[in-house]
Amino acid sequence: MSTTMLKAYAILLALTGLAYTLPGFFLMMQGGSLYYLGAGLLLIVIAGKLFQKQTSGLTLLAVLLGLTLLWTLYESGLDFWAFVPRLSLLTLLAMIMLIPPLRRQLYPERVPTAVESPIGISIGAILVVTLVAYISFMNSLSVSPDEFASRDRHDVHNTDSDTNWTAYGNSRKGTRYSPSEQINRDNVDELELAWVYRTQVGETFKNTPIQVNDKLYACAAGNVIIALNAESGEEMWRFDAEVSEDLLGIASYFTSTCRSVSYYEAPEDYSGECAERILMGTVDARLLAVDANTGQQCQSFGDGGSVDLTKDMGEVPLLYYMVTSAPAIVRGNAVLGGWVLDNREVNEPSGVVRAFDAISGEFAWAWDLGRPGEHGEPQNGEIYTRGTPNVWSLFSVDEERGMVFAPTGNETPDYFGGQRNPLSEDYSSSVVALNGETGEVVWSFQTVHHDIWDYDAPSQPALVDVADENGNLVPAVLQATKRGEVFMLNRETGEPIAAVEERATPQEGVVPEDWVTPTQPYSALPNTIAKDYTERDMWGITPFDHMWCRISFNNLDYEGHFTPPNTNGIFQHPGNSGGYNWGSLAIDEEQQIMVGSAMTLPNHLRLVPREEVDAGVPASPQLGTPYGASTVTFVSPLGIPCSEPPFGVLTAIDLQTQELLWKRPIGTTNDLGPLGTKIALPMEIGTPVSGGTMVTKGGLVFFAGTLDRRFRAFDIHTGKELWKHALPQSAQATPMTYVSPESHQQTVVVTLPGVGQNYTVGVSGEPEDDPQGGYIMAFRLKNR
Repeated sequence: MSTTMLKAYAILLALTGLAYTLPGFFLMMQGGSLYYLGAGLLLIVIAGKLFQKQTSGLTLLAVLLGLTLLWTLYESGLDFWAFVPRLSLLTLLAMIMLIPPLRRQLYPERVPTAVESPIGISIGAILVVTLVAYISFMNSLSVSPDEFASRDRHDVHNTDSDTNWTAYGNSRKGTRYSPSEQINRDNVDELELAWVYRTQVGETFKNTPIQVNDKLYACAAGNVIIALNAESGEEMWRFDAEVSEDLLGIASYFTSTCRSVSYYEAPEDYSGECAERILMGTVDARLLAVDANTGQQCQSFGDGGSVDLTKDMGEVPLLYYMVTSAPAIVRGNAVLGGWVLDNREVNEPSGVVRAFDAISGEFAWAWDLGRPGEHGEPQNGEIYTRGTPNVWSLFSVDEERGMVFAPTGNETPDYFGGQRNPLSEDYSSSVVALNGETGEVVWSFQTVHHDIWDYDAPSQPALVDVADENGNLVPAVLQATKRGEVFMLNRETGEPIAAVEERATPQEGVVPEDWVTPTQPYSALPNTIAKDYTERDMWGITPFDHMWCRISFNNLDYEGHFTPPNTNGIFQHPGNSGGYNWGSLAIDEEQQIMVGSAMTLPNHLRLVPREEVDAGVPASPQLGTPYGASTVTFVSPLGIPCSEPPFGVLTAIDLQTQELLWKRPIGTTNDLGPLGTKIALPMEIGTPVSGGTMVTKGGLVFFAGTLDRRFRAFDIHTGKELWKHALPQSAQATPMTYVSPESHQQTVVVTLPGVGQNYTVGVSGEPEDDPQGGYIMAFRLKNR
């Protein structure tokens, strides 16, 4: 029986060696690592010796384990997660030989103990080094407290109050900072669920609610506004914008999105209806006003409570233009852009930014790139300039200066720029400061020149006053990007506060009909996901998908961060989901600490020649250009990212010193696994992330947008996890907080969809929505 077991084991080793050797040969032919070919051949030799019951086979297996450990240390140092594909399988196979009946077939007289045998020594060495790597990894998850414990706080007066959360980012400056400190480092572990509300609305739920006095306002999928009692979570009223089912049924993850609503209170001398109102842009291109106290539509606003945003836009096919973010309120105007369908064709609807009177709904101004210097509505049958960069994300407002800050996208399509409007080239992928009363451009700063990577500016600009070397506060705006860059600019002039360097970029490989710029801008603020990748940075959970990823990487073109898209295919890092995305940044305004969640997933991006698109090759069509585009997350056949973890990180940066405070992976393997399975091992790996962070005066960072369905609080000074709570789904939105006016308890709120969205990696199905809809979950300190 034991002989049969030994032979079966030898055959297993031989098959493993063969599985190493074939892809290892291809890897060698690419000029890649020789390890897998060498290990595969040696495994076959070892298998033959063990099949013949030769003890030298066990010695060679020990040697192979030792060489594998040295190779692993050479390629990845003590990176714990990098050990997984390199060491785990061979170590597990070798551990089988520690079973006494198997070793007895090789040593019939006296079986050496595991400690005496070469195989035991090699396995022991691997386990010791792995333990050291794990301890080092766990220690890296937080840093020691620093000088922030005693740093003087700066007085801030740019939150609307100490209790309310009246705009998407708390104040209209978009810092996601609460001056409330009832919940703090010392007691956050006492945070517990206070109430749960179910929306009865399915699909996506990316909404961060706002709170004013006794009401909490949320917008669910399809532009359903819900007002809840801020104390109890009981529904007070509901308004349904009655968006067409034809629209919602096409691509619901995007076309049902409502990120937030805006609150506006009329001047004291106003005597009409809806003195307090909720303003919302809709996915079917309307601007609506609803009474904040009753939920009734404000009939005097626009045409019976609605402004038609397709006016003067020309042809707008279904799905091509929608509003998914809250309008910005500045000097009595509601300012909004729109989401334009990506990568369908040239000459899509305009990306015009428009402002409407927040009381009457009357047109106030437009910023239309094709009509420089003109800010009125088009005349004589003309329309807004088609195809211009849009603003699909969130604006920020400096009410004191009367300025609104717009993060812009690209002229469509995203991945080919050979025929773009020159004016688009000036303002795409930028943060643009506009006069909130006239629409005139005050200044602009471009984060990517001639963007052909879909690296638009997705994050809401964050406005904060930053101390200079003399302690004087300077008005700043921070613009986070999909690249992982954060640009800190003077809010009044657009001049960099943190230095910006133009660095040379790859010039070879661009398709002949397009071009690239000689340089691209880089900020002096730390980019925590920036990395130049090589084959050794590829990953997998087994040696086999590890080899697949290495071979696939070598088949793609990669010359660094700005490798031009081409017909062969490029490795693009980060991919088009970021970096930072619409979750944006959170800033402790008093201590001037910036916190953000960033994704590190790469893409496989390829330009698909028109004849291939016409022949049915899957691609975004990009009609009117010579190429379609195919871009997907770069994953193995198991659905696991091909780049090494972490896939999502949480980062804190000191804005005064412009230095990194800490960086840590965020999210565990609890809900991740190959082919859509769940490993259920709560090991910190750093999952893909969605939504954004919130910070409070209590020294806390709150975040819920990981794939492992957890709501967490961290120490803002150290990055240490202080509290977590299991959630029914992963959040797609940013948390918020307020002090309830009735009980005076600080309340932390997060929203969740009614069905999970594995939106970045793995094999995802189309699960049915829970009929009870999304969740609004509120947390408070126990026994308060």
